[in-house]
Amino acid sequence: MIITLTANPSLDHTVELPGIVERGEVLRALASREQPGGKGVNVSRAIAAAELATVAVLPGESTDPMIESLRAQGVDVLAVPTGQPVRRNITLTEPDGTTTKINEPGPLLTEDDAARLVDATARTAANAEWLVIAGSLPPGLPADFYARIVRAARALTDGTRPLVAVDSSGEPLAALLAAFAATGERVDLIKPNGAELAELTGTASGDEIEADPALAASVAATLIGTADRPGPVAAVLVTLGSRGAVLVEGDTAWSARAPKIVARSTVGAGDSSLAGYLIARTAGLAPAARLAQAVAHGAAAAALPGSDVPALSGTDAAAIDVVQLPQRIPSAP
Repeated sequence: MIITLTANPSLDHTVELPGIVERGEVLRALASREQPGGKGVNVSRAIAAAELATVAVLPGESTDPMIESLRAQGVDVLAVPTGQPVRRNITLTEPDGTTTKINEPGPLLTEDDAARLVDATARTAANAEWLVIAGSLPPGLPADFYARIVRAARALTDGTRPLVAVDSSGEPLAALLAAFAATGERVDLIKPNGAELAELTGTASGDEIEADPALAASVAATLIGTADRPGPVAAVLVTLGSRGAVLVEGDTAWSARAPKIVARSTVGAGDSSLAGYLIARTAGLAPAARLAQAVAHGAAAAALPGSDVPALSGTDAAAIDVVQLPQRIPSAP
């Protein structure tokens, strides 16, 4: 079972345009669609599409159109009532795959909302193999909210389960890793892109990281540390957009190039990559095969319109070339 927490879910309205966005002009859409969205929601959608068990935990009323749409897609949902509607986001996609997003901030949540969300997530995840914490925090939730979630879930078990994957950025991710570094705890996996990894580590730039898989691995290694001085992260999956992805686990790193596709929308591609990794990990596959499935899932998602997620049968991990990178010496955390 894979549980996802999306603290700031959305109903995503995607508009496909016939050309480039021109400010101040009247644009006529080729098509439009609405999908339930948010990073964790997208992971659950991709997991469910692979016919694996998942529950999406999120704040919102059970009658909210976003939650009803998610259930209609066959995803089990645990909605924590807040008395407020789920936010709506707008995405504009151009023919070459260029994507422009306008994201609303989300409803203001109270401390009572936060406590009920922590309790619901912890109890649901206590018997799960993985807890995926993904996305931004809505207004009202403190930066240490994700650390509270993980500790509450692990307090109900032996302290090491569930395994935790995090796909976030900025202050919430930094606060979680800082809290764990201070206590010797570890997050089992994080999935940053190049810009997010650069922001988190203060090393190199996002463009430099995305252009150089070896550099991406070296920077990610600073979060993992060494056997003598372990960092707050056990594994890092760095998505590099059209260049593929890098996986660093322990003292070994792998790189995989993305296949050539006609990109229709990049919305949710990184979320599908994380889902692909978890699908392969759940199946007991080796790290290189997990990376291949992650890249295959991300590429398949980018070839779909809007925020559609691929079925497992719509991915081709066997076509992904994975290479082991040279041994690296990580900096001390």
